[in-house]
Amino acid sequence: MIRRDVDDNWAIGEAYDPYVGRWSQFVGNSFVDWLAEPPDMRWLDIGCGTGILSQVALEHGLASRVVGIDPSEAFLAYARSKEQHPAVNFRLGSADALPVADDSFDVAVSGLVLNFLPDPAGGVAEMRRAVCPGGTVAAYVWDYAGEMQLIRRFWDAAIALDPAARELDEGPRFPLAAPVPLATLFETAGLEEVENHTIEIATIFEDFEDYWSPFLSGVGPAPAYCMSLDDERRAALRERLQETLPEAPDGRIHLIARAWAVQGTVPE
Repeated sequence: MIRRDVDDNWAIGEAYDPYVGRWSQFVGNSFVDWLAEPPDMRWLDIGCGTGILSQVALEHGLASRVVGIDPSEAFLAYARSKEQHPAVNFRLGSADALPVADDSFDVAVSGLVLNFLPDPAGGVAEMRRAVCPGGTVAAYVWDYAGEMQLIRRFWDAAIALDPAARELDEGPRFPLAAPVPLATLFETAGLEEVENHTIEIATIFEDFEDYWSPFLSGVGPAPAYCMSLDDERRAALRERLQETLPEAPDGRIHLIARAWAVQGTVPE
């Protein structure tokens, strides 16, 4: 029997990195380049997870101080083990009630998180509250319905075998993950000069096992679904993916990952 109650299960940093975390730094680099913030600003990273976006801000010389907020103590422990820069402080907290003072940051960002929030509008309102007038609020999410191909290919194969899997597919689950809804969300929060941006990166897997093995971690919606299957159904899904993924002559699998980004300015 296939479980229909699988959850998104974002908790284990060691499993997140081989799944989508290994691509997050590439997306984060493009994101902060697009923001073009001046150096030595105060950054707030909402849903910081394993700390990748906080690390990117530091590596680019953009942050004099970074506070990362996440509801998972396991993710925070992993982030602390990877990034021990004195300018970074990872704190336990919720996006809808950030444990920070009003107007205490110059930039608030959220990477690959907004669509998972129970109340995205409340999360953006909290980001705006935390940022001083003239500061920047920005976020990005995967293009689940389109060209986040490593996940899209998985769900296309899963749904071909089990149409009921569609209810767990991030594409239809997260209509927010598109340029117009993201811009509308920011404009409704009272942010000004709202603009969208598209980020695309190459995701190249050494072979099929490199693609498949992260789905056995159970971390994230697709892996959680994969591990809810019995052995026979999981084997059928594996076979379907092997048949449909584009394999190069050298055995590599060349895909792309697209993210939608949005930013706005807090009114003066």
